[in-house]
Amino acid sequence: MLGRIFANSLVFFIVGYLLSGVHIKNYWTALGGAILLALINTFIKPIIVFLTLPITVLTMGLSLLVINALVLMLVDALMDGLKIDSFWWALIFSILLSLLNAMFF
Repeated sequence: MLGRIFANSLVFFIVGYLLSGVHIKNYWTALGGAILLALINTFIKPIIVFLTLPITVLTMGLSLLVINALVLMLVDALMDGLKIDSFWWALIFSILLSLLNAMFF
């Protein structure tokens, strides 16, 4: 699990470096962001997904992309050293994070 968090933080840092609308101060910020994202995905996101299940069914799962972007914006709000310029950058960031994590894990 610890190795997965370090690998996720590396993906977090690389994607943040590639996108001009996502600003990550350094690798340690990316590590903290990956840990915070893992905690939010473990404890808060399942509740949000459950509460928005009817909308998720109606949109055939596309609302989960919005939830992922909002979770990243929550991580941005809770952390210093991480800045996501807009919702659209958070959406792109979440899509790339999901794709790269699916490829590596």
